[in-house]
Amino acid sequence: MSDESEKKSASPDAMRVGTRVLVRRPSEAATGVIVEDYTELTDTAGRGHDWAPVHRWAVALDDGRLVFADTEDLTVDIGTADSE
Repeated sequence: MSDESEKKSASPDAMRVGTRVLVRRPSEAATGVIVEDYTELTDTAGRGHDWAPVHRWAVALDDGRLVFADTEDLTVDIGTADSE
């Protein structure tokens, strides 16, 4: 089977703290685990700082880095769910 069959599109219902994900960036793609959901902070319009939007998800990558991403940057990684 192709890699696409082992991944499914991210949806707000599928994303939660503890979910394994693939983070896609223009320069790279990496896997990790969602460690925090900042949904309450993503509406920056009322705070007067539209120039610094908050990304919804904090993801601890498998290589040790912490990145922040939006839902559209993530894909649920179901291919590794049975390896734990």
